[in-house]
Amino acid sequence: MDRSRLIAVARGDEAADIVFTNASVVNVFNGEVESADVSLAEGHIAGVGEYSDTPAKQRIDLGGRFIAPAYTDAHIHLESTMLLPSEFARVVLPHGSTCTVSDPHEIANVMGLPGILLLIGLTKDIPFDFYFTLSSCVPATRLETSGASLPACDLRVLIDHDRIVGLAEMMNFPGVYLRAPDVLAKLELARRHGKVIDGHAPLVSGRDLNAYIAAGIHSDHECTQLDEAREKLSRGMWVFLREGSTEKNLADLLPLVNDTTASRCCLVTDDRQPDELIELGHINYAVHKAMSLGLNPVTAIRLATINPANYFGLRFRGAVAPGRIADLQILSDLGEGILRPLAVYKGGELVAKEGSLAVELEARQVPVQSLQTVRVPCALTPDDFAVSGQSGSVRVIKVIPHQIVTDALTLELPVQDGRVLPDTSRDVLKLAVVERYTGKAGRSVGFVQGFGLKAGALASSVAHDSHNLIAVGTNDDDIAAAVNRVARMEGGLVAVKDGAVLADVPLPLAGLISLEDAPSVAERVGKLLRAAREALGCELDNPFMALSFLALPVIPHLKLTDRGLVDVGKFDFVPLFVEQG
Repeated sequence: MDRSRLIAVARGDEAADIVFTNASVVNVFNGEVESADVSLAEGHIAGVGEYSDTPAKQRIDLGGRFIAPAYTDAHIHLESTMLLPSEFARVVLPHGSTCTVSDPHEIANVMGLPGILLLIGLTKDIPFDFYFTLSSCVPATRLETSGASLPACDLRVLIDHDRIVGLAEMMNFPGVYLRAPDVLAKLELARRHGKVIDGHAPLVSGRDLNAYIAAGIHSDHECTQLDEAREKLSRGMWVFLREGSTEKNLADLLPLVNDTTASRCCLVTDDRQPDELIELGHINYAVHKAMSLGLNPVTAIRLATINPANYFGLRFRGAVAPGRIADLQILSDLGEGILRPLAVYKGGELVAKEGSLAVELEARQVPVQSLQTVRVPCALTPDDFAVSGQSGSVRVIKVIPHQIVTDALTLELPVQDGRVLPDTSRDVLKLAVVERYTGKAGRSVGFVQGFGLKAGALASSVAHDSHNLIAVGTNDDDIAAAVNRVARMEGGLVAVKDGAVLADVPLPLAGLISLEDAPSVAERVGKLLRAAREALGCELDNPFMALSFLALPVIPHLKLTDRGLVDVGKFDFVPLFVEQG
């Protein structure tokens, strides 16, 4: 950038690249909307004020329309969109997003450091700013089989990369307050290199929370209860209000935001699937929802612009102000419907107009080895998923709609010929996790309530965080067929009934990401969800998102990994069967 020219344009001494006149400027510093002109040069904002007489290569009269900073998603897992980064950018740029901060721990758990480097490489030379936090929990725990391990000594390789802005969510919260040496080494590495440290501490409170924060952890995106969020903010944490495909916490947490606390809050998606990105939007959806729930429009925009910039130290982003990168969106209003920009500018260049992309994005090639990560060498049989037992008193995971926390139940299930069976009359289904990395196909089987399936099975290679194969179903035959289909696809999502595949979504890149364009992936996902709902009777809006979190042993309360049933509160395995008496 020619800083001298930017200064000259700011003074009106040289011609600007663009001058927006008659603009209503959304000022995220003082919370006001002010009438002004906005001058751009060198991909940055030169000035805000009176520039109607300043020469410019292009003059755009906004006629009183709003000009606001473009959005930053402060916490997302790009892999959970199932899209290549170029396809993700293609979808979200027209929604006003120009920046994300992503934790790549999904691909890191599959491929280790090469996976992180692959994802960083796939995000280069795109008119979108992809920043990353360095995955801190690979594997997340000792309670599951993962494809890789990243100790602190390995993280040193990337800690100073120019697009690594922090240490990613520290999910091993017991490891923090129990002072596990490798956990402390990762925290110290981030501290020494001046990086923020993201948190992950669902329902952690009191002295344990004090210890967690004392370790140097700055934020949390796992709050599901208002009192929980208030305690964390009062102890100095930033609170990220999450509105994703499964985790819909914004409405419950929004009362946290007021004139005093707003500067410590951000809007994030965490996980957002492609059909919803296309149909509903990205961060603009969360901004609009916050407005519809009564939050001041400028404050809502602050939570997705200047606040993420301040938190991550991206001082050149997030505002319509001199010296900031000219990542801008033009809006017709501030609150009537979802905020769909009339135009989006990235570094002063028009990248989207009236909902359509205005630039070309090149397709990216991926290495062959990243397409061969599912190692389940032989077809599994229905007997592989049988649960033997004379008693049917078992621990059952209970799904909570729109949340990733679960409840733990104890139920008496039917037993036939020495095998414990699911009970669809009470919505109790079989749940299975199959290890995908060693070729041994180790597995565990349990039971879950809350999917509503009346027939068939669903299976997926997306199972946070280690991404072993996971399946839910009404019978062992369909579970085996579904798992085998996912293995043959080298990863993906599938719905099966009576042994026949109804719909699938291949995800060959690390078993997480499609190689197809975004509309094709969204169409496949739509067909899959319709099959789950109409043919299998599923009652959840997005059963695959719910399924993906049932193997995550760092989210309360009861989860299933390939090694067994986990009581997250105890951070240890518990038996499937409950002793009588």
